Amino acid sequence: MKKRLLAIVAAGVLSAGSLAQAEDLKIAFADNLSSLDPQLNNFAGDRSAGLFFFDMLVNNYYNKLLPGLATSWKNIDPNTWEFKLRQGVKWSDGEPFVAEDVVYSINRLINKVPGSVAPFTGYVRTIESITVQDPETLIIKTNVPNPDLPLNLASVHIVSKHGTENAGSEDFNSGKALIGTGPYKLSSYTPGARIVAEKNPNYWAEQPVWDKVDYIYTANAASRTAALLAGDVDVIDKVSVSDLPKLQKEPKVSVFPYNGLRVFLLQPSFNPDVNQYITDNNDKPLDKNPLLDARVREALSLAINREAIADRILQGGVTVASQWMPEGSIGYNPDIKPIAFDAEKAKALLAEAGYPEGFKLTVHVPTDRYPLAPETIQAVAQFWTRIGVKTNVEVVPWAVYSSAARKNEYAMSVIAWGNGTGEASYAMVNILATVDPDKGLGASNWGHYSSEKLDGYLAQVTTEFDDAKREAIMRDAAVTVSEEVGVIPLFHYKNIWAAKKGLVVKPLSSDRTVPAMVSKE
Repeated sequence: MKKRLLAIVAAGVLSAGSLAQAEDLKIAFADNLSSLDPQLNNFAGDRSAGLFFFDMLVNNYYNKLLPGLATSWKNIDPNTWEFKLRQGVKWSDGEPFVAEDVVYSINRLINKVPGSVAPFTGYVRTIESITVQDPETLIIKTNVPNPDLPLNLASVHIVSKHGTENAGSEDFNSGKALIGTGPYKLSSYTPGARIVAEKNPNYWAEQPVWDKVDYIYTANAASRTAALLAGDVDVIDKVSVSDLPKLQKEPKVSVFPYNGLRVFLLQPSFNPDVNQYITDNNDKPLDKNPLLDARVREALSLAINREAIADRILQGGVTVASQWMPEGSIGYNPDIKPIAFDAEKAKALLAEAGYPEGFKLTVHVPTDRYPLAPETIQAVAQFWTRIGVKTNVEVVPWAVYSSAARKNEYAMSVIAWGNGTGEASYAMVNILATVDPDKGLGASNWGHYSSEKLDGYLAQVTTEFDDAKREAIMRDAAVTVSEEVGVIPLFHYKNIWAAKKGLVVKPLSSDRTVPAMVSKE
């Protein structure tokens, strides 16, 4: 029994039960994929799909690190880690998994995968070298002491050297390079439509209960609900809050809501150059970016009635946020007070900053990415307009949005950050650190927020091995970001799945959607 349990959790999930007989499973999912290359983009949809086919050295299950392709790891000295590799593992094409595959996978990320717009470099940024000591032992040297290295590697999919070395990301989509050690292998992939996967007979752990999985991209929440009610699919993710009452009353359906880690926040642009999306009230460009003034950023934050948005638009499907980590998580600071809705103070701050008549601002939001994001930003625009910042909303497709946002072209960007590692340092590296591609910092810091204090806390937390001290540093960092209004948090999404009666959905530690989460009652 112990061996069986270890095999399940080592695959990255804990099954709620077992099936007497394996069956096929159909899942309608919301987050589109950019690629089946698990190392190309750090996007939610890509990350979920990656778990079908690939493994990590270390698995992170509800903030508990468990064996994956590495059976154990230890810190030899502050800058040296030893990882023992699982033996007898085969790739889906039958070739043996070897230590050189791990070396290749990590170096591929360090060298940046061509075409990536949301790289995984933040997870490997402290790795100086990785060497094979013997066939089952890897030695990883870091350029600074890094207590989070095993946690970081729990987000790094290991790809095959022999299948990937001479391939591009497009070869994963065709299936040519999609050679994994995970529980499934690819049957077919139609970009923007579906993935069909079947059991990987070479899988090293316990075989999955589902023989075949049809993973169907369905962007529209109402369409996902309709597909479930019609019996066309077995499971849907990211259930629309507007559909909750109907689904909860439906006898043929079970609903599974869980508090989530993903934070919805606004990223003001810290670009000092003239921006076409910020003008005076006569549509003339401003000579300086008003968002560089902390008083303006605070005014915008205070002007938002978060409770109203959570209640009227998200209908209870979120929890209001005043910092990027949710309550109870590692790095959440209970001393930070909720951000009050105070329109009068917001107006006073604008006047104090030199904008008594306000200005005009355009906010960009993706149309096909985050649940109810356009509706949320429309509400934000109304709140801002009431204090004199006349706000326009432009809704654009994710493919266009992500490229422009990454270049800091927008005046105000929107991101829903997953906080997937379960602790605050993940966002500190990726969305809050001063942008430095060479160091793997700020990969998703689209507003280019830059804070010496925050960067200092990141340097400290990166090298501190004492858990209590590390969390204290992260809590201090939360205070700094709050005081500087480096980002404007609005809420944390709840993760809501629904399934046909008789099925149970138990999630991973974040909002991934994979077949091993689903079992029979």
